[in-house]
Amino acid sequence: HLNFPGLDKKALGIDDLYSSQKNAAWRIIQNRGALVDHEVGLGKTLTMIVAAQEMKRLKTIHKPMIIALKANVDQIAETYRKAYPAAKILAPGQNDFTPSERVRLLHEIKNNNWDCIILTHDQFGKIPQSPEVQKSILQSELENIDLDLDTLKDLGGDISKKMLKGLEIRKNNLEGKLKGLLKDIEEKKDKGINFKDMGIDHLFVDESHKFKNLTFTTRHNRVAGLGNMEGSQKALNMLFAVRTLQEKFDADLCVTFLSGTPISNSLTEMYLIFKYQRPRELARQKIENFDAWAAVFAKKTTDFEFSVTNEIVAKERFRHFIKVPELAMFYNEITDYKTAKHINLDKPELQETLVNIKPSEQQREFIKNLMAFAKTGNAEFIGRAKLTPKEDLGRMLIATNYAKKMAADLRLIDERRYGDHPDNKVNAAARNIARIFEESTKHKGTQIVFSDIGTPKPVGFNMYDALKEKLIRDFNIPANQITYIHDWTDRRKPELFRKMNRGEIRILLGSTEKAGTGLNVQERVVAMHHLDIPWRPSDLGQRNGRGGRQGNKVAKEYYDNKVQNFIYATEQSLDNYKFNLLKNKETFIAQMKNCELNVRTIDEGSIDEKSGMNFSEYIAILSGDTSLLEKSKLEKKVAVMESLKTVHFREVSRNRYGLENMQNERHSTATTLDKLRGDAEIYKSRLQFTDDSAKANPIQLTGLKSVDAEVIGNHITSLYRDWLPPAGGQEQKIGSLYGFDLYIKRKQETYEVNGSYEYRYSNSFFAQREAEGIRYTFNEGLPNIDNPKLAARHFLNAIDRVESLKDKYQAKLNELDTEIPKVEKLLQKPFAQEKELEQMKSELAGLERQISIKIQENQLKQAQEHMGEAVIENDATIVQMPNATTQAAARGPTAEEVSEKQEPERIKSRMQL
Repeated sequence: HLNFPGLDKKALGIDDLYSSQKNAAWRIIQNRGALVDHEVGLGKTLTMIVAAQEMKRLKTIHKPMIIALKANVDQIAETYRKAYPAAKILAPGQNDFTPSERVRLLHEIKNNNWDCIILTHDQFGKIPQSPEVQKSILQSELENIDLDLDTLKDLGGDISKKMLKGLEIRKNNLEGKLKGLLKDIEEKKDKGINFKDMGIDHLFVDESHKFKNLTFTTRHNRVAGLGNMEGSQKALNMLFAVRTLQEKFDADLCVTFLSGTPISNSLTEMYLIFKYQRPRELARQKIENFDAWAAVFAKKTTDFEFSVTNEIVAKERFRHFIKVPELAMFYNEITDYKTAKHINLDKPELQETLVNIKPSEQQREFIKNLMAFAKTGNAEFIGRAKLTPKEDLGRMLIATNYAKKMAADLRLIDERRYGDHPDNKVNAAARNIARIFEESTKHKGTQIVFSDIGTPKPVGFNMYDALKEKLIRDFNIPANQITYIHDWTDRRKPELFRKMNRGEIRILLGSTEKAGTGLNVQERVVAMHHLDIPWRPSDLGQRNGRGGRQGNKVAKEYYDNKVQNFIYATEQSLDNYKFNLLKNKETFIAQMKNCELNVRTIDEGSIDEKSGMNFSEYIAILSGDTSLLEKSKLEKKVAVMESLKTVHFREVSRNRYGLENMQNERHSTATTLDKLRGDAEIYKSRLQFTDDSAKANPIQLTGLKSVDAEVIGNHITSLYRDWLPPAGGQEQKIGSLYGFDLYIKRKQETYEVNGSYEYRYSNSFFAQREAEGIRYTFNEGLPNIDNPKLAARHFLNAIDRVESLKDKYQAKLNELDTEIPKVEKLLQKPFAQEKELEQMKSELAGLERQISIKIQENQLKQAQEHMGEAVIENDATIVQMPNATTQAAARGPTAEEVSEKQEPERIKSRMQL
């Protein structure tokens, strides 16, 4: 039904827009914003342009603004001009945003009727924001921090004290910002134009995930899996702008976010999307901060690690998500989610191949050293200086990063100690790349190689130079057909695109950050290679989108519309684990977006970029012994289940208290409703109407005979200002209307002046039909003192509320009648997972016995090896006499010893790998 008048399809070289583009544009227009979550290659740019122009044409907005990555703004502006040749577009260059030119440009934006303004993310960040909006948001953040501080102070304990310090630092920082802001407002320091003054009434934010580092408050500041609570100024600046628009229209959204990867790694990122786009809906659901959101949709869980003293310790993180269908629905209410499959987009299929590489002997040896380092913290095992106390706290992150380097190439750790190996990743990739290069030469097929590790640097070993040298020296590939993305500035990238799409450059090496987005080189891509596995599913998706997108002519014409996609993984390293974890995350994020999840909880896994991975999983993957890992996981499940059991009985107790309150509330509501029904019946039976069907106002005021509205209004205003209560009372009847008595009453307010308390008195009005009846007020009992005619109808407006109040209390009574039986039923409900908990406890005891036996076997083996070492050189055989310990080890354990070693408490203190 959308025709998009003025859209020049011929200039764009298309027959029509995709249906997904039309639907997304319509959604934006109807809802005044959206989250456009479209897969790479589905034409988000044109969606954004037609939505902006159509909203302008329909006059739902007057001055839209598009902000995008610096590398993409020129292309967006060019596409806009092609699509709408008559449109009045402003796309300033970098020189227009210099300090000397910026004021002129902001005035130009404000004073002209632009169809659209197109800026880079950086340019947008230089626009001043409204001080009043900043003040409101900073005060809100401070209030949340104060609430968290109060909660932690109530909790007490050492853990709370540690958390308090972090929150108090944040509070001081925010107070400093707010103090400076208030001073600027008072002095009116910033007299220039800010965003609020410019007349912008809608924002389109392309690649909106770049603004995801938004500040938030939480008292869980030592929990893994959370982002940086401080956030970035860039994201905070975006929040100021979005709130400005939302306040202008008194609505959610008012901004359109566009991204192929709005959720890049964790579902906690959803909260920040909602914080940007749905503040009113969050407030309606009483979700005022991250903790309130997490209480509804996330569950803090515990992983187990070894401490520096070799004891198992707990580490908390957010990795379990609950009420997943409801979370998905909440997301999809504002999101237009589309993939290539949804619209049957004609784009290449990725043929994924996981290339498993056997570890070399040196890598196997280094794996043992890594495990020893992870266990002991002794940095000599990995050829590193002794760890500082601060570094030791992040030991698992160091271990994880070393494992990543080891899996890629040992020369990244020490190029002097380790040399090239014929079967490492560089050589395996070089053979593949050279073979495909030769096979696709006829069609000038191109290839993209991704690696975030071992990127180019002036001195020392790096993966890029090693691979390029191998391709040139061993496979005779011309050097001018190989390039690094790092060598191309934003200004020169269009030249790279042309050369790649013509097949003049056929091999491109790049990182996710530099080559994962804004790289339009797809026309001849026949293969992609991933030398490392990124941390986030979104990163892998962005990489794959470079070749697996519409417009790949060579793949379509000569390779059955398929692109080879190689992922190189070293066995017995973290590579395969990361790959599987990435795929699992990618799957459940996609299922959640599609509302296809048939489970209520999901587990994101325990590895992350900032803190590395769980010690138990790390050791299990590198060593192949999963017994400790299984024990750790089972202990965790038992702890979670015990916690659920505690929560269940706590909930039963809370429900019992809540039921009592609900029953009391029902009695009070029913009593009030009876009174309202009686009042409504009297009012309805006596209500009169004027000739023009308006409600008549036959008010009778004591001592006033006039029926003139102005006289009545002035009398009411005079009473409001001058009435003094009679001796011994604070209220007095002053008239009647429709069977209701009209009253004036005295209010007393206390306020502080220079440290002492003083009182302020004022008058207000109410209507009441009978003693102990409902008191009806309008505008909190204050008449309109500026308009006598409106003041005259003050009591009529108050009494007229009876019907709406009756409906409100009836709805409340209905709600209570529905909820009370539910709560009564909950009080009878037993803990549903009691049998499952007992089963897990039994399994855990069995596993502890197995580990006990393994420890015993290891001790026996060590004792036998110790006895064997007693034979020394010089042909003289000296037999070392076994002591009691070695004798016991040699003869094997007694039944009593086995029994002792199976005691769980002792096992935990003696556990060795």
